[in-house]
Amino acid sequence: MKKPILLVVMDGVGFSKTNLGDAVSLANTPTLDYLLANYPNVRLKAHGSAVGLPTDDDMGNSEVGHNALGCGQIYSQGAKLVNESIESKKIYTSNSWHEVVDNVKKHNSTLHFLGLLSDGNVHSNISHLIAMLKEVKEEKVNKVRIHILLDGRDVPSTSALIYVNQLEDVISSLNDSHFDCAIASGGGRMKITMDRYQANWKMVEDGWKTHVLGEGRMFRSASEAIETYRQEQEGIIDQDLPAFVIAKDNKPIGKIVDNDSVVLFNFRGDRAIEISMAFDQKEFDKFDRKYYPNVVYAGLLQYDGDLKLPARFLVNPPEIHNTLTELMVQNNINEFAISETQKYGHVTYFWNGNRSEKFSEKLETYVEIPSDKVSFDERPWMKSAEITDRLLKELKSHKYQFLRVNYPNGDMVGHTGSLPATICSMEALDLSLARLLKVCKEEGYIMLVTADHGNADEMLEKDKKGNISVRTAHSLNPVPFIIVDDDNKYTINEGSFGLANVAPTIAKLMDLKIPTSWEKPIIK
Repeated sequence: MKKPILLVVMDGVGFSKTNLGDAVSLANTPTLDYLLANYPNVRLKAHGSAVGLPTDDDMGNSEVGHNALGCGQIYSQGAKLVNESIESKKIYTSNSWHEVVDNVKKHNSTLHFLGLLSDGNVHSNISHLIAMLKEVKEEKVNKVRIHILLDGRDVPSTSALIYVNQLEDVISSLNDSHFDCAIASGGGRMKITMDRYQANWKMVEDGWKTHVLGEGRMFRSASEAIETYRQEQEGIIDQDLPAFVIAKDNKPIGKIVDNDSVVLFNFRGDRAIEISMAFDQKEFDKFDRKYYPNVVYAGLLQYDGDLKLPARFLVNPPEIHNTLTELMVQNNINEFAISETQKYGHVTYFWNGNRSEKFSEKLETYVEIPSDKVSFDERPWMKSAEITDRLLKELKSHKYQFLRVNYPNGDMVGHTGSLPATICSMEALDLSLARLLKVCKEEGYIMLVTADHGNADEMLEKDKKGNISVRTAHSLNPVPFIIVDDDNKYTINEGSFGLANVAPTIAKLMDLKIPTSWEKPIIK
């Protein structure tokens, strides 16, 4: 095998096409600038069809990005996977769908839908919810309640009322003397329910109180709740709106009780796992649920295949085979993966094709640096220094032939909408790149630098009237791929490349046989 390799994933760092709020260019990043100016590099497509999403209007995300990076192939993912199942109506033939529907018809109980209400196509799509609402009416379900999580992250930051109004119009068209559907509760996605990697269980507990117990501030409608909170808290964006409960005669209209059914209509796994644990696991100690209803619970997808979570799911996930890690294990190569909590799952679970367990306990080593439990615009450097400290130690040990690291700064701070903080986050990242570069040169490593999608590169957006507003979503911009190696020269192949071309490039650098199912390498 040739030189050992370090792969650096700069999460959420792309090349801006608009120069609107481009924190990457605005930041002082001498190391990144030096690498781009002095080493072979290309721009990779990190969204849409390149990562298995329906169209090139669909933003990439960290999950599908790391799937593609880690397996060298393009699988139907997320929205595209669900779209295909809904279009074919295969979703409605699954055993879990029948269990969900038959349960409420048998007990004359309520079917609840819970999820992120937007068309961002990162965690969910409102069109999937609408399709299922129409189907359950056809199947003679009598009562439906919807628990909405407000986005403002994968879509414009104050767009919640657009989606609420769209949903209310659909509900109005469906409701009649035999079908009773209504929004029952909600709140911002960064306030309730959608925590990930067990970083803040209080969010999930607050969501449980809101959706299940019907506890919280009461309003007559979701629109009233959103408008009231905006008046009370000037400048607040959708993802940060407090929880609300819809009530009639001062009583919640949609508590979740025994014999009900619940469908989580998010398709992305990371922020669906914890609420699924709360519903699915009888033995549960993360918070006091106070009341644990006996319900039939299903996810749109299975969010963790190894943990079998949830037990019921409506659409089968992509079966990702022949990952880079499998190839390395076959060749007895030691691997090291590290990130902080916010992206730890991406360099492990998603990298390995949605697999929680290691392919080899002997050959794979994972390290998680606990993330701070604060808004990341308050500490935009995040844990970059601590991650780098540990990584440098492992580089100098020469125990591993392939090391990978994810720095979450550009993505997590970019999502806060704070341009100054994101600029700071990029400068902190650049300091880590400088430290890594020095040691990689000294210790004889090839350093590869890339990203999983854009975000920090486009933090403002302009509407058709020319008005500029804060952008908190991922971008559609390309991301870098840089080969840092002073001892060898590389020629870039002709053509365009995406994230799935990274794994075959790594395999080629290591003189490993590239599986026939993979994309082509970037270098000749």
